[in-house]
Amino acid sequence: MNRQRALIVDDEPDIRELLEITLGRMKLDTRSARNVKEARDWLAKEPFDLCLTDMRLPDGTGLELVQYIQQRHPQVPVAMITAYGSLDTAINALKAGAFDFLTKPVDLGRLRELVATALRLRTTEGENTPVDSRLLGDSPPMQTLRKQILKLARSQAPVYISGESGSGKELVARLIHEQGPRSEQPFVPVNCGAIPSELMESEFFGHKKGSFTGAVEDKQGLFQAANGGTLFLDEVADLPLPMQVKLLRAIQEKAVRAVGGQQEAVVDVRILCATHKDLAAEVAAERFRQDLYYRLNVIELRVPPLRERREDIAQLATAMLKRLAADTGLSLAQLETEALEKLKSYRFPGNVRELENMLERAYTLCEDDRISASDLRLSDACSPGENGEASLAQIDNLEDHLEDIERKLIMQALEETRWNRTAAAQRLGLTFRSMRYRLKKLGID
Repeated sequence: MNRQRALIVDDEPDIRELLEITLGRMKLDTRSARNVKEARDWLAKEPFDLCLTDMRLPDGTGLELVQYIQQRHPQVPVAMITAYGSLDTAINALKAGAFDFLTKPVDLGRLRELVATALRLRTTEGENTPVDSRLLGDSPPMQTLRKQILKLARSQAPVYISGESGSGKELVARLIHEQGPRSEQPFVPVNCGAIPSELMESEFFGHKKGSFTGAVEDKQGLFQAANGGTLFLDEVADLPLPMQVKLLRAIQEKAVRAVGGQQEAVVDVRILCATHKDLAAEVAAERFRQDLYYRLNVIELRVPPLRERREDIAQLATAMLKRLAADTGLSLAQLETEALEKLKSYRFPGNVRELENMLERAYTLCEDDRISASDLRLSDACSPGENGEASLAQIDNLEDHLEDIERKLIMQALEETRWNRTAAAQRLGLTFRSMRYRLKKLGID
């Protein structure tokens, strides 16, 4: 059986020897190069399963080599070796297409983990099927999104997934995980806006028995639970500033300390994050730390809203109705032409999640397995006019119209926060007292 082969690029003989010995013990054949030219010569002569390159080389930089390999040998994962503390350099390497990075002095345990992860990527590369049928739609924005997911799955770079509520950000994060070398390890999603601030440190990093009132036993944190896999931080903009500082340290040091613990525990976690807010605007408003923003937003992936891919609505609706029929054991319902046109003209502020809720309601109301426009309960006041807004002619009563909008937004906030009223109030910029009043006024229980 042919042994896997690694290319080591460094102008320091001691570093090359250390890497050769370590990789040799992992049953890899190695080839060494002292500069960019020698590395290119080796790449032209032999196939490689992995490349480790120093940043500073006599005739160029490791960044140039990363870009060259991305263009000529995109199937080869490249890891950058940088000086300790050169975080900007490492981030630039990840943006250029590097698989991951190491800092000097090289930690051999971390090196072995990185190599093993990279080789798993090469081993499973041919086995991964295209992004599966959960990501529906053949519109140009969705075709682009699928390609981006497959590309980002090959990297270990942190990814910031931007997009509106209900557009499918968690599904995208899950697909990036499942298509990558960590697919057999845990995928741990967490809604940052749903965790009380006083419990946040314990939830993320765990705690020791007796560390605070109520800590009756040791508890594992989210970072430890995701060790070897992926931690998905949903609604990351909702993290309070003190927790942002602690999260930044955990990401940079790749280690966490449980509340009440004395020792830090090393964790190997890939970070994916998402929020429906404009994270750059949150930084400008000083509600989100700029250093954490740059650490999380190494690569940004935008998930398009449903109104930008209206041609996918028919396919999405058909799939959702089939799933409803299978789940309920009832016959499949069909959308009438008028109902489908009604859906295509609607703006969908709640995106795919709103479409799913709308169809589930219509499915239970329809007769003879035919969903009509009236079954959608999509009032004309909510449908866009020629300028994309409700026209005055569509409004019979302003108070009722505003009440409908208010109810819709409150229901959306409650659904997104799993009916956590405090979190929903925060999402809407309301006090809890004001939220309670509105729920009572609108008859929402």
